[in-house]
Amino acid sequence: MLDGNLWSCVTSSFKAFPMNPETPKHASNSSSDGTENRLGGGVFIAIGAIVGVFAGGFLGQPSAGLLAGLALGAAAALIVWLKGR
Repeated sequence: MLDGNLWSCVTSSFKAFPMNPETPKHASNSSSDGTENRLGGGVFIAIGAIVGVFAGGFLGQPSAGLLAGLALGAAAALIVWLKGR
């Protein structure tokens, strides 16, 4: 069981950091200027790697499939990045 001193220490720590919805301090707000939304091309790299491993596994070469999937995913991500510029 918690004695009175420890419990008061735990509950007082919550009062030290009050939540204020008017001034949120999020890391994402500090660096974004809000001018435009970026497209996420990295998903193609991840999906390419996963699909490449499975496709290569069916052909007996999962490592080659991984590398081919990464290459195709990186190419797709590069196309998305170039279109967004």
